[in-house]
Amino acid sequence: MSQVIRNTVKPTADAPKCPDGVVDLSKLTPGGENGVSVFVHYNGSTDQLKAMCTGMAVVQPGRSPHEPHRHPEEEFLIIADGNGEIECDGKTTQVGPGAVMYCAGNILHGITNTGKVPLTFYWSKWKIGRAHV
Repeated sequence: MSQVIRNTVKPTADAPKCPDGVVDLSKLTPGGENGVSVFVHYNGSTDQLKAMCTGMAVVQPGRSPHEPHRHPEEEFLIIADGNGEIECDGKTTQVGPGAVMYCAGNILHGITNTGKVPLTFYWSKWKIGRAHV
């Protein structure tokens, strides 16, 4: 299982290649703390990426997974349920189901649940380069 530290997960290049198939949420053990559950579906290399990780987070009302932060990987974040606000590159946007965030590497970003129910989102970030051919 991928290590969740302060509600964050780093793409792991030295992990085994991500297997083809489907990862069922019911088979995952969440990590996380302070009102945030983090589920890691995949973390490893692929045929075209040196490392990638993707998963789901559930954030309780009034909580954030962590303070706004930056990392070298690009990232997509997809809101599945609930309402909140995303800060990306100095701009704060109100979000709800179906909203998608993209942040380039090293851009300050974060998310907060501003609603009354849990906020669920999916995330994916990666490092380019070929690990497997």
